[in-house]
Amino acid sequence: MLQIGVRLHDVNTTKDRAMQTLEARAQTARAEGFSCVHLALSKVMAGLTFDEAAMTEGLAMHVKRVFARNDLDVAVLGCYLNLAHPDPRKLKQIQSRYYANIRLAALAGAGTVGTETGAPNADYRYEPACHSREALIAFLRGLEPVVAEAEQRGVTLAIEPVWSHIVWNSDRALEVIRAMGSRNLRIIFDPVNLLSPENVDDRERVIGEAMDKLCDRIAVVHLKDYIPERGQLKNVAAGTGRMDYSAILAFLKARKPYVQATLENTDDTNAVWSREHMESLYQQVN
Repeated sequence: MLQIGVRLHDVNTTKDRAMQTLEARAQTARAEGFSCVHLALSKVMAGLTFDEAAMTEGLAMHVKRVFARNDLDVAVLGCYLNLAHPDPRKLKQIQSRYYANIRLAALAGAGTVGTETGAPNADYRYEPACHSREALIAFLRGLEPVVAEAEQRGVTLAIEPVWSHIVWNSDRALEVIRAMGSRNLRIIFDPVNLLSPENVDDRERVIGEAMDKLCDRIAVVHLKDYIPERGQLKNVAAGTGRMDYSAILAFLKARKPYVQATLENTDDTNAVWSREHMESLYQQVN
């Protein structure tokens, strides 16, 4: 059975501030039928820095209690920072944030610490150099000690391939996995993030290759949709755009029993509908 979750910062966004706390959002997520969440602490606990000093054992225990009370799993603890940052001093600070998130994940019982894969510039923006060999080498250099920390703590670190980032396709993801040589390094599979205006017309091949090549390492799935807009692909809630999820859901049913799949780009008006829509499609596929 597919376990569908939601990004917690997409919950209660249209409600007053009292309903935008960690506890209130968790309560709503559970009431809306979700079983797990993607948790970005800085987006759901206002006023805190979440630097290494703030990521204490007490914070971890608080997070653990909140989600236990609401019968929710933290599928992904998000730490989406640039491990290919060109400034060595800034990179060390970023790595320290990862170490802190890995420690918190171990104490709070999060399924994975999730990350995207950066860009070779300080602004974390796409440029053609993102797909270069030099950018990959910089990312591997930044990633290596973070993977070592995950191994030491017994935590799964999951990288998310995104077309506009350094790990932009399934072959590059495999290259990173082989270079690290760690069973603690796994994949967040987001089919839409593998697409771009350049390859969207060939999406069945792009996504099919990713499912085939990365199958053994896929730990978590992101579910969203897209619509073409002004020459780009705009991300929208699953079921409200152009994606055909039939082959993907068949793959998950056959190869990934009970995988946790979190919705993205939902809001208070469509999250439940999107969950029910994906669950219905999942039941229909063979």
